[in-house]
Amino acid sequence: MRDRRGTQAVSPVPLGVDDSGWVPVTAGESGATVFRSADATRYAKCVPAADAADLKAERDRVAWLSGQGVPGPRVLDWQSGDAGACLVTAAVSGVPADQVPAEDLRVAWERIADAVRRLHGTPVSRCPFRRGMDAMVAVARDVVARDAVNAEFLPVDQQRTPATELLGRLTRQIPQRREQEAADTVACHGDLCLPDIILDPQTLDVSGFVDLGRLGLADRYADLALLLANARETWTGEEQARAADTAFAERYGIDHDRLRFYLHLDPLTWG
Repeated sequence: MRDRRGTQAVSPVPLGVDDSGWVPVTAGESGATVFRSADATRYAKCVPAADAADLKAERDRVAWLSGQGVPGPRVLDWQSGDAGACLVTAAVSGVPADQVPAEDLRVAWERIADAVRRLHGTPVSRCPFRRGMDAMVAVARDVVARDAVNAEFLPVDQQRTPATELLGRLTRQIPQRREQEAADTVACHGDLCLPDIILDPQTLDVSGFVDLGRLGLADRYADLALLLANARETWTGEEQARAADTAFAERYGIDHDRLRFYLHLDPLTWG
């Protein structure tokens, strides 16, 4: 499973932000330009006016999560206008979990499981955002209809199967998955890949979660499927991957059938 990030062309100064010492960050979400302050304590994400509503939604999610006792960025500044919008947040100190070697990730693994449980344990009644299965399926239908599915995001054994067939397999499961979601809705990150989990490089504790644009109420397996699949790119082999999956399941508990559904649905929502 590949991380869905690309290289962006960037302007020299963040929109509406002081021009002292900002450094372009070339790995980021498509459609945004990202900068890091010279002292590495702040990030600025800037978008054109057409994407301002999505960035505002991300701003609101960052602000909400920072008030829930879950570690992550804080909103420092917000600028918007005819030229676009810019969100400035405090950096989460540490290193993304995809940038540590497999042995360090294995040490951090149970701590990651515990941090995800804390995120998922946020009272549902407090979360004003939704990222449910029906919304994901609607996006997938649009992406498939536009023939915009990126085959590289799919599991290897599905990359030669028509996207319409893949979506058809999933839609037959919707009634069952809808019932499961209704019984087990939590506050999800929405794109829980290793780059979005920041670790303290000294202790390997979780410093926080970042990139919160898809945060919302959903079935917890929308998060778990991405996390476990993405981590497989770090493990040194299948034996270590299976051991890590087992350790996570012991710490958190896993329904592999639900896991597969969301693992196969998510790649159809990017296009």
